[in-house]
Amino acid sequence: MPYGLRVAAAVSWRLLVVAAALTVLGFVATRLASVVVPVAVALLLAGLFSPAVTWLAARKVPRGLATAIVLVVGIALAGGVVTFVVITVTVGMPALIDQVTVSLTDLHTWLRTGPLHLSQGQLDQLLGNLTAMLGRNKSVIASGALTTAVTVGELLAEALLTVFCLIFFLAQGNPIWAFLIRGVPTRLRDRADIAGRSGFTTLAHYVRGTAAVAFVDAAGIGLGLVILGVPLAAPLSTLVFLGAFIPVIGSVIAGGIAVLVALVANGVWTAVIVLAVVVGVMQVESHVLQPLLLGRAVRLHPLAVVLALAIGLVTAGIVGALLAVPLLAVFSSGVRSLTTRPENDPPAGTAHPADPDDRAPDPATDDVHAGPEVC
Repeated sequence: MPYGLRVAAAVSWRLLVVAAALTVLGFVATRLASVVVPVAVALLLAGLFSPAVTWLAARKVPRGLATAIVLVVGIALAGGVVTFVVITVTVGMPALIDQVTVSLTDLHTWLRTGPLHLSQGQLDQLLGNLTAMLGRNKSVIASGALTTAVTVGELLAEALLTVFCLIFFLAQGNPIWAFLIRGVPTRLRDRADIAGRSGFTTLAHYVRGTAAVAFVDAAGIGLGLVILGVPLAAPLSTLVFLGAFIPVIGSVIAGGIAVLVALVANGVWTAVIVLAVVVGVMQVESHVLQPLLLGRAVRLHPLAVVLALAIGLVTAGIVGALLAVPLLAVFSSGVRSLTTRPENDPPAGTAHPADPDDRAPDPATDDVHAGPEVC
């Protein structure tokens, strides 16, 4: 048997085993998506909130109380933003509807007098076809509304699960990680501990950096919308902020919606200016903010980011696009930690945390319920 064929066969069956394992994991994750997704989102939020909890704990605030304070403040801020957005939409929607009505009237006039020269009969037929299509799909629309109601209930349940997991991740991260790491063989436990902590450190840097980038994007585009007098500037800025958490395409889609609203409400030239603002903010993000805030922490090639985003979007939709890049960043950081050992690597039995106080608890000397966060 040729040596090359033996090597190819050995590599092939190992790849098949890995592919089978990944397929099983994907199937299980899909079946348990209502549990896996809230836990993943709780981990992302833990990376965002853990510095505040650690800061309070370092000032002799009990870790449970510090967690409660941070969560209450975070929920209050989120609730305030949502309330402000709802009020803004309620106030600004009538003016937007009036402007859309005017725009439709202008469109009707252009269709009759413009290059198309459509007759009134043709326009009436077009409107009749649209009405008939909506009538034929009333059942689909009704079932979609019912599905939306069910989805809202599921989202509320998953949000509660996310908050519940987040509380324990922030308050008892070290004991949870110490329990999980016991499943690793003793001779590999130290290396797995270092890899896990390195992965969470990368995740925390990713979430904080992305939040900072999203805030700058929302502030820049929102300021441009306010100056140009585009309606619903606050909701559109919030949409830009949320869209920035989906790399590459999130901010582009949110900015496109802002341009569309400007086109409908304020006309072509305002839409062109908004487009220029969006492009300018995106350039600042890609050439300044991303390398400064995320480049050194995440260290992912742009091609890897795009491929991970595409795979996540195809396999799990918006949720997959949201989680694909941070998952890849954690995996890459863990692999680098396992395959490299720097000269100043800590001795066996110690961790390699991002912060001096972030170490594994010693049950003989430490209070395991008050340790710093790990996950």
